[in-house]
Amino acid sequence: MQQIIDYIVTYALQICDELRDSWQLFLYNPHEPMMFTTGIFMFLFAAFYVIYGCLKKADTLRLIFVTLFSYYFYYKSSGLYFVLLAVVTITDFTVARRMAAATSQSARRWLMATSVSVNLGLLAFFKYTNFFAQMIADMRGLHFEAFDIFLPVGISFFTFQSLSYTIDVYRRRIEPLNRLLDYAFYVSFFPQLVAGPIVRARDFIPQIRQPLFVTRSMLGTGVMYIVSGAIKKIVISDYISINFVERIFDNPSLYSGFENLMGVYGYALQIYCDFSGYSDMAIGLALLLGFRFNINFNSPYKATSITDFWRRWHISLSSWLKDYLYISLGGNRKGRVRRYINLIITMLLGGLWHGASLNFVLWGLLHGVALALHKMWLAITRQNKDSRVTNPILRAVCIVITFHFVCFCWIFFRNTDFANSMAMISQIIHQFHLEVALQWAVGYWQVLAMMALGYVLHFVPASVKSDIRRQMARLPWWAYVVLLVAMAYLVIQFKSAEVQPFIYFQF
Repeated sequence: MQQIIDYIVTYALQICDELRDSWQLFLYNPHEPMMFTTGIFMFLFAAFYVIYGCLKKADTLRLIFVTLFSYYFYYKSSGLYFVLLAVVTITDFTVARRMAAATSQSARRWLMATSVSVNLGLLAFFKYTNFFAQMIADMRGLHFEAFDIFLPVGISFFTFQSLSYTIDVYRRRIEPLNRLLDYAFYVSFFPQLVAGPIVRARDFIPQIRQPLFVTRSMLGTGVMYIVSGAIKKIVISDYISINFVERIFDNPSLYSGFENLMGVYGYALQIYCDFSGYSDMAIGLALLLGFRFNINFNSPYKATSITDFWRRWHISLSSWLKDYLYISLGGNRKGRVRRYINLIITMLLGGLWHGASLNFVLWGLLHGVALALHKMWLAITRQNKDSRVTNPILRAVCIVITFHFVCFCWIFFRNTDFANSMAMISQIIHQFHLEVALQWAVGYWQVLAMMALGYVLHFVPASVKSDIRRQMARLPWWAYVVLLVAMAYLVIQFKSAEVQPFIYFQF
């Protein structure tokens, strides 16, 4: 009898241990943030989607459910820092309401200043405290021990998104929302919460209370975006990063100039596939939920000028910087010289937005100067800003030049150490050694094949991509299930042992 009792107790303890271990999966783990490509998210989203469908006609309950899930999603990404999301939401909702009711312009300005102070204050504390403290210590010749400040995932995105709402209310472009729930839903909507795209209030808010209706076209397009985004991230970006790019950037002096150049080309593809992959998955998930986001990437390496590049790369951020920073500085309304200065300042601050590092500042400065020089060239040659290069040979030359300038700037963006950036450039210029090309191609043939695949897919004509989307929309429902299962299998096959966060999680 005692043996039976011991067995039951032992078995019960084993079950408790397994339940405890399983429960840990649902708690925040700083080493394993929840991402679209993790198994826990796929499992939770499947359950979430079933409940979401059941709440199709209960608008308020559906909004509450999605908002709670979004806060949980952020908790799984940044722990208790989800409180910051609530602080920003409540502050800007209240500010916007009072701003609309204010009778004097002075009161409106003070309220707008409050919103700017809260949003940029949080951003400055978490992202730039150590950066500026280090600069002050260096100027005074003091030793500085960096403060242990955790950077909440996606804080740059949701503060910019919320700030755009209060600015639009201040400029009287939109009316403030009457329900806190609607605004909380807008700010926290999980597909774009931690890495964009930055969704404008005037584009998203009108969709919130619309009847939920997911068309067959939205379903097919959404599945296509999710599958293509996962392939970009896991199959291409993570693979070339782990197996080649990281090695080059960690120790550029150990490799020839040719290998360094391949590493730069690899990183250009890596960051594009990583970030556009996330954006694709965000757009796809939003479509499955009945919401439409604007496109965030439009084949940026097809750009024929640096201006064209910024119309194609991270479109939600570049348009945000233009509308809320460049125009606020005066835009092109105060003469050509001031216009060029405004461009440089905007891109400098855009570089600093990416991170507290002189490398990011230099990256922004290079892009700002290039934009100013391009605008100057257009003015001298009297070309329209929207004029396109029609000659195919000249167009190809422009694409090659623009691509290599962008790649040159990526060197500073990727390296955290300025000395590493200079070492990489020095190796490319002085120690190129083209003779190692064949040896490298043989040794890294899988990486070369993956890079070739990535660039070929990138340069596929837009018309072909549109045709694929239309064909996807016509597939039967079971085909979408097969595609998603195949995607999951592919992700498992290529997935590395450790979680590889999206690059823009750090911003």
